[in-house]
Amino acid sequence: MPINKNFIYMPPQEPLAIVYEDEDLVVIEKPAGLLSVPGRLPEHQDSAYLRVLEKYPHAKITHRLDMATSGILMFAKHRDAEVAVSKMFQARTVQKNYIALVQGKLAGEGSVEVPLLTDWENRPRQMVHFELGKAAKTLYQVLDYSEAEDISRVLLTPVTGRSHQLRVHMQYIGHPITGDKLYHPEPYQSPLKRMALHASYLAFKQPFTGANVEIKGNVPF
Repeated sequence: MPINKNFIYMPPQEPLAIVYEDEDLVVIEKPAGLLSVPGRLPEHQDSAYLRVLEKYPHAKITHRLDMATSGILMFAKHRDAEVAVSKMFQARTVQKNYIALVQGKLAGEGSVEVPLLTDWENRPRQMVHFELGKAAKTLYQVLDYSEAEDISRVLLTPVTGRSHQLRVHMQYIGHPITGDKLYHPEPYQSPLKRMALHASYLAFKQPFTGANVEIKGNVPF
C-alpha cells in the first residue's frame, strides 16, 4: 500500500511564471506543491502540464519535478521539439542544477554514486539497492553552513535522472533535505513548511537554432 494514502492535494493557485520562451520551448518556474503532470485520481488533475496546455494547446512535457520540488520546468511547444529535447536529455547535454538545504554540516564537494530502486511496498519511496538498483550519480558542492540551524546550503547536479535521486542520495550520506516528508526523520521541524529543494538552473543548446540557452531561477529559500 502506498505510504501517502491519506494525502490531500491542495496545490498553490498563483499563476505560473514563464522564465523563458521561444518558438519551440517554454520554461516555467513550478511552485512547490504542484504536480508536474496529472495524477491518476480526478482530484489530482491540476498540474503544471494542464496549466501550460491552457495557453499552449500542443505542449508536451519534457521532464518532471517532484511535487514537493519547486523550480525550472521545460515544455516543448510541439512534437518535433519534444523529440529533440528528449534526445538532448538522453545524451545528457542538458545541464541541470538544484539548490537544497540539507541537515547537518556537509563540507566541500563530492559525489554520491549508489544505485536506486523503487520501494514497492512504500511507493513512491525509492531506496538504495546495490544488487537490483539502477545506476545513479549526484554531484554536490557546499555553498554555506548555518551553525545556528545546523543546515548546509548545497548545489546539487544530477548526472543521472532517477526518481527522487537527489533526495535519496542526500539521505544516504546522512544529510537529508530539510522538510522532506519521505526521507527526513523530522521533516516538520523545518521552518520553511516545505521541502527545501529548488531546480535553479537549466542550460542547453536550442535544438533548432543552435543558440546557447542559460536559465537561472530565483531560489525561494
